[in-house]
Amino acid sequence: MQKNIMGLRFVLAAALGLSFSVHGSSGAAATIDGAALYAADCAGCHGALASSTKKGATAAQIQTGISSVSAMKSLSTLTTAQIQAIAAALGATAAPPPTATWTPPPAQMPPSHPGVITPAQNNSPYVVFAWNDLGMHCANPSYDTAVILPPYNTVWAQVVQRGNPPKVVTAGLTVEYRIVNNTQSASKGQFWQFWQYARKLFGVSLATDTGLNLTDPAVHNGLSGKLLAKGDHFQVNGIPLTPIDDSGVWNPFQVIEVTVKNSRGTVVAQTRTTIPVSDEINCAKCHNGNANPMLDVLQKHDKNVGTNLVGQMPVLCASCHGSPVLGQSGRGTSGKYLSEAIHGYHATKGASCYDCHPGAKTQCSRSLAHTAADGNCTTCHGSLAAMAASITNNTKVPWVNEPKCVTCHAGVAQVDTGATLFRNAIGHGGVYCAGCHGSPHATVPSRVDIDNYQSQQYQNYSKAIGSCGACHSSSKGEGLGDFLEAHGSGKRPNACYVCHTAITTTNTAKWPHQFQWKATTGSGSVRGD
Repeated sequence: MQKNIMGLRFVLAAALGLSFSVHGSSGAAATIDGAALYAADCAGCHGALASSTKKGATAAQIQTGISSVSAMKSLSTLTTAQIQAIAAALGATAAPPPTATWTPPPAQMPPSHPGVITPAQNNSPYVVFAWNDLGMHCANPSYDTAVILPPYNTVWAQVVQRGNPPKVVTAGLTVEYRIVNNTQSASKGQFWQFWQYARKLFGVSLATDTGLNLTDPAVHNGLSGKLLAKGDHFQVNGIPLTPIDDSGVWNPFQVIEVTVKNSRGTVVAQTRTTIPVSDEINCAKCHNGNANPMLDVLQKHDKNVGTNLVGQMPVLCASCHGSPVLGQSGRGTSGKYLSEAIHGYHATKGASCYDCHPGAKTQCSRSLAHTAADGNCTTCHGSLAAMAASITNNTKVPWVNEPKCVTCHAGVAQVDTGATLFRNAIGHGGVYCAGCHGSPHATVPSRVDIDNYQSQQYQNYSKAIGSCGACHSSSKGEGLGDFLEAHGSGKRPNACYVCHTAITTTNTAKWPHQFQWKATTGSGSVRGD
């Protein structure tokens, strides 16, 4: 085998114009072509040089990869000069450094016709609402060292049969999905490592480009397929999505298209929404003692705690520190939840929320009413120290106990969802809160276009579904005084007509939030109001 590898190396060297002697260097060798070496040895995993996922990689980082990544062991015959040449080629095409001013590329949004309620205009029999369960999903950029989270995305959808009254339906329908311009994951960046190490890390072997599933363990979803009916909604769990699309563009706000078909296979409704994922976990901000930040994390953990994690790589952090988001209960063998350990340790290290909850570029907290330059995370979640302390003193279980909307939005009916989290709570007419308002961390209006897609699609304005602000300058319109005169059965449609085909009552007990929400600015497309 070694003879074959050396033979291949000799043929490659000859093709690149290099000369070798049986006993060593022949002297004045030709300049090493780093681009050609990259094409021969690296492009198969990391893509063409111009769009390489390893732009800017240094010679030291490449050497670390060869030494520590099993799939790169075959490159151990590369000389120092050859590695430097590859690094130089990557440096020549290096991507600009991350900045906080990155904005997502424009989404393919529906055309805007202010004041038009599209389902009423088209007499649509169904509408479908779809949303990601968390509003952002973090994923490791690599899986050969320390692993926090797998690529794992979950999307819910509800289908409403329009009528008077409308009703949530699942019977006789199938719901399909596809990720727009994103059909595979394992070929991008170092995400192939997830499938290589899935058995060791998560105890299951997975077919390439299929994911884990904590809800239906026998079902392994890909980047297209069907959502399963789950009582009053449809759901797909564990889509192994990466933030790199098929064009090689890094974008944490990927787009999922959801299509509803009847029993005859006819499309009766379709929409799009954000399926977010970011690998922008910036451990390198502090863990810079090694070219591989995750290796530095393990080395420091071994030194400070007396473990031998480096000798067990890859290591799933949740194997010792309980992580409910991965379906675990309890603190784990370490005695500390992962969230408790990470937030507590880094509370005095100068870390910010956006260092881990992505990120300087991603800025995952993007609801315009709730965010700020730093994400405004602490307003709802508290500081890192407070977060850890609440877990330690048993007033919070990570991912199980979360902030409540009613803390700020008091005095509005149906906002207090009790022990049920916003992402699981049901509101008006049996529609989930997220169906009208959007995902957590991305409630409409959002700074990211695709988050607003359904509001734009159905009511032509980025407000919560059913808001009078879709047409009026206020989200409460002109109030209830002449509502039936303007919008009663057979009259001018309003945002309620996204689902309803007629409105016959001003009994606010039957209205969303009993018409108690605070008035905010609307489109103002209806004049004279």
